[in-house]
Amino acid sequence: MSLKDDLTAVERSLDHLARSVGKLEAQLGAGLDIRRVRSDTDHLRESLGLLKQSAAAGGPRRQVAATVEMVSISDAPYNSALWTDAEDEGLGSRNGHAP
Repeated sequence: MSLKDDLTAVERSLDHLARSVGKLEAQLGAGLDIRRVRSDTDHLRESLGLLKQSAAAGGPRRQVAATVEMVSISDAPYNSALWTDAEDEGLGSRNGHAP
């Protein structure tokens, strides 16, 4: 499928969603929950409109993932002197008595 076909398919799906939400609203009344769903549907429609404008303007098709540098961590145990004056937060004091 082309990009235009995909956008048209999404637009049709949104139209179907809006009709279904309308039917639910008629059955359930205009409560808070249905208003939220209606609002979300409207936001999706607005977002699709922006996406179609971006696609028509020749916006970026794909984003390249940032290069991540691999950091190796040694399996050797840490020097215990690093922890001599540290407290174990949440585990209590070293002598087993809470303050």
